[in-house]
Amino acid sequence: MAEEEKKELEETGEADETSVPPVPPVPPDEADAKSEVEAPAEPEQPAAEDKPAEPDWKALYALTLADFDNYKKRAARDREDTFRFAEMDILKDVLPAVDNLELALSNAKEKAEDPFVKGVQLIYDTLLKSLKDHGAEPFESVGKDLDTARMEAIATLPSPDVPEGKVSIESKKGWMLKDKVLRAAQVVVSSGKPE
Repeated sequence: MAEEEKKELEETGEADETSVPPVPPVPPDEADAKSEVEAPAEPEQPAAEDKPAEPDWKALYALTLADFDNYKKRAARDREDTFRFAEMDILKDVLPAVDNLELALSNAKEKAEDPFVKGVQLIYDTLLKSLKDHGAEPFESVGKDLDTARMEAIATLPSPDVPEGKVSIESKKGWMLKDKVLRAAQVVVSSGKPE
């Protein structure tokens, strides 16, 4: 019926001027539905694919236990390191005073018998003993290969006595606290014999 109205409007020319509201589709009759050939139903999927697979609880439990055990070990190691290296900042602050005392004593070698120099030497020795008691010790770097983990190269200079790549001068002494670098040594590296 909607098609007949459409044809009449087209013939009279009214279709261009006015628009016809669309006609909603009519549901097919039950008779028409029965006459159509029914498509074969798709086989149903197994119910196991619809549901997510149940997790392996034993494996998850074992994984969680292993993670927790690793966490406990890491926390214990961090706590031990905190106690072992708690004094690191304080000892670092004391090292410039030790350097200054060492410099003063090296400039007063000719006055070694002076009571004042003896007092400075006593203070220097006491500080060194205290540092050693806490696990801090200086390390030698002159004549050794440059170790970038423990040494900081500040220059390279030719040296007739020291082979190329070895430390020729130690500007600032390096210190270790137990097995960690407390302060890197500042060194001058030899560039070989002068030409």
